[in-house]
Amino acid sequence: MSGLDITHDPQRRSWVTSANGHADFPIQNLPVGIFAPAGDERARAGVAIGDHILDLAAAHRAGVFAGEAGRAAALAADAATLNAVMAAGPAARVALRARLSALLHEGAAERGVLEPLLHDAAGCTLHVPVAIGDYTDFYAGIHHALNVGRQFRPDNPLLPNYKHVPIGYHGRSSSIVVSGTPVRRPHGQTKAPDAAAPSFGPSRRLDFELELGIWIGPGNALGVPIPIAQAADHICGFCLLNDWSARDLQAWEYQPLGPFLAKNFATSVSPWVVTPEALAPFRLAQPPRPDGDPAPLPYLVDAADQRAGALDLEFEVLLHAAGPHGETRPPYRLSVSNARHLYWTVAQLVAHHSSNGCNLRPGDLFGTGTISTPTPGGLGSLLEITEGGRRPLEIAPGETRTFLQDGDELVIRARAVGAGYAPIGFGEVRGTVLPATAD
Repeated sequence: MSGLDITHDPQRRSWVTSANGHADFPIQNLPVGIFAPAGDERARAGVAIGDHILDLAAAHRAGVFAGEAGRAAALAADAATLNAVMAAGPAARVALRARLSALLHEGAAERGVLEPLLHDAAGCTLHVPVAIGDYTDFYAGIHHALNVGRQFRPDNPLLPNYKHVPIGYHGRSSSIVVSGTPVRRPHGQTKAPDAAAPSFGPSRRLDFELELGIWIGPGNALGVPIPIAQAADHICGFCLLNDWSARDLQAWEYQPLGPFLAKNFATSVSPWVVTPEALAPFRLAQPPRPDGDPAPLPYLVDAADQRAGALDLEFEVLLHAAGPHGETRPPYRLSVSNARHLYWTVAQLVAHHSSNGCNLRPGDLFGTGTISTPTPGGLGSLLEITEGGRRPLEIAPGETRTFLQDGDELVIRARAVGAGYAPIGFGEVRGTVLPATAD
């Protein structure tokens, strides 16, 4: 696990004044991403610092990096994706973060060189930060699994394998979009319980799923599993993820092979890659399993991972509901959840995914699965909040939602807050529902 050092000092301040006390991007964070400045369509690597983005490629050309940090900066400067940086491994990533912290620290001699390389983040275009080869969505949120299972199997909500093996499915990387990209309501087959045959048309039960995204760094050779004790070295960062879901399509198509068109029409991710090093102060012990739960098989057990493999990240889900006349509505808070409620650690997900010899590659993306709390205020989907549409949610006087309507905007945010440390955030992932195309 990554250790603590001067970059985590809560008193550390930046000469970029907007970073000091910033809700998401103080100097203790320094996430990386891909952006294009206003008036320049060329995408390049950048670092979020306060309300600004430092052009990492330009900083590299200015000669402010050396050694491992220089190697990482050069890899970022030569491409419009972060894949090469992710492949470089922890040493290069840690060195780059440490050097950026020194360069942006209050009083740094390089301020005069770097200040012209800052761009106002509000005027920049942000991109999906990597070329994603593969995307896997897990089902590691046990409270979501219980809540959904109770709707279909009240007496046995969890299937027998759930507590033995991390459940997942392979998603579609081509339809992963960056925050702010509108999401078109999908078409598909549905079948009402009293209908004799299915029909084809727009989904009527469009939902969100609150998830944590996991970016894979160095990969593994085909046929060579990643041991659980080494899994953390293959994780290069995290993001927010909304796995949009068409519940009516899903109910008809998911048996016997699982999700398909109900999931692959869009998945939204936040643009900034928050590194494991930035999250080091917010590590937790994995919660002990309840009495009677089976112990994980040995290939999924590592003492260090159990001591500090969980993350204390608080999520907030907001709905900007479309008004009946197109008016702007105040946001309605749907949920406040936390990553500590995941049943499996992210290292366990990596170890299991590769345990059969599957080769992971730099820039692959995992979703944790929907993260819900055991209490009603922290449910990670409308399927749970409205109990499958049976309990409409009143979002304004006389107005309800069971699932998302056209024009609704869904926003997910997350922050890490710990006693004695500067809080950091992820930014947000947001998307607005567009009407389905004409039949």
